[in-house]
Amino acid sequence: MLIDPKEITIDYEGEELKFNIGKFPATVGREIITKYPVANMPKIGDYAASEETMLKLMSYVERVYPDRVQPLINKALVDNHIPSWEVLARIEVETINYNCTFFRNGKALDFLKKSMSLAEPKIIEMLTALSGQLSQAKKQPSKN
Repeated sequence: MLIDPKEITIDYEGEELKFNIGKFPATVGREIITKYPVANMPKIGDYAASEETMLKLMSYVERVYPDRVQPLINKALVDNHIPSWEVLARIEVETINYNCTFFRNGKALDFLKKSMSLAEPKIIEMLTALSGQLSQAKKQPSKN
């Protein structure tokens, strides 16, 4: 059962798809919001962490049909009741916005910029270390 459910409608190829999104419980919300930005940054997070976080978020979403409601509590249900990755991404954005008042009114971009500015030194550190390893000259084979 969702906490404070809100119905959203997403247009997909001319069809209006209805979903209920819910509020996260406090500790789950903290986990999702802590993991979400980092797990989805290219080359920093890994896909498994990104997928795990997305699936946790989607467990607070239901697909609404005329005759029933289908909770999206696992990967198979997400794949079977969401027609495309684009619809999935739109649901994720709607759910994050609904659960995070500081993402509303254009503040999401500010949050992402701040996240990137915090991650940038780590990225530079990693790239510098890799660059140093790659630029080390290998020993030339002996001509004996």
